[in-house]
Amino acid sequence: MPDHRGPTHAHPATAVPAVPAGHGALVDHEPDETAFAELLDLDGEVLRPFWTDVLTRVHDAAPAAGRVVDLGAGSGVGTIALAQLFTDAEIIAVDAAEEMLRRIRARAVRLGLDQRVRTIVADLDRPWPIGDPVDVTWASLSLHHLADPDRVLGDVFAATRPGGLVAVIEMNEPLRVLPHDVGFGRPGLEERCLVAMGAEHARALPELGSDWGPRLEAAGFTLISDQTITIDEPRPATPGTARYAQLWLERLRSHLASQLTSEDLDTLAVLIDGDGPGSVRHRDDLQIRGSRTLALARRA
Repeated sequence: MPDHRGPTHAHPATAVPAVPAGHGALVDHEPDETAFAELLDLDGEVLRPFWTDVLTRVHDAAPAAGRVVDLGAGSGVGTIALAQLFTDAEIIAVDAAEEMLRRIRARAVRLGLDQRVRTIVADLDRPWPIGDPVDVTWASLSLHHLADPDRVLGDVFAATRPGGLVAVIEMNEPLRVLPHDVGFGRPGLEERCLVAMGAEHARALPELGSDWGPRLEAAGFTLISDQTITIDEPRPATPGTARYAQLWLERLRSHLASQLTSEDLDTLAVLIDGDGPGSVRHRDDLQIRGSRTLALARRA
């Protein structure tokens, strides 16, 4: 039966390799892939307890894997972690952005994993790009970018060996990094940003926030677990947390420039100023909190 135990807190586990698992995304529309890749890498670093927990669950549920696919691999932190966890498997990283895949290949070479890690440039809204059967598919924060994720899940099902596993990690609520009152500007800045971002996502990313468990079942899989995992990283913030917050707020300011007041835009400008006294790089009250979902399903 599916596991619907509800929200849990991420916790460290010993079965996960030293490299933390990051998340991927289809980033063909990203104006600054270098900054976005850094944000993905930092997500793996500062949310390591969450990714440790998720990877442990995937590994424990997975069959003996000869081929693992990372759909929407992004900067490849998840790809590398999967390669280190599934030590006998071929890992296939799929993404629409060649620059992201180049980073993955370079990282695999540095870590001596290049014989088992390969990359495929592909737009997943086009025909399924992988010819061989797979044992595990990891789709982390990528399905909501697709025009027809149900068709892609059907493709994943068709490509999965009997007994194989699919893991879907998606956002349940957006991450927050700031206190309610940052000490200048109007309190509630981040809440207003997230309301504006939610309206933008409703228009541009209608699949965001979907209930993926039933959609996996509709594709033919048997759902074995569907949970919301709470993220609540304790203070004090690390240097990585501060940089993560800076990059995240830079993205908010860029994407919401036409939707926020001049006062809120000015406050964000102070917060993302790396050298300024009000910058997040100098704050000790940052705390990453939010939640993400993990759905695990098996092909019978």
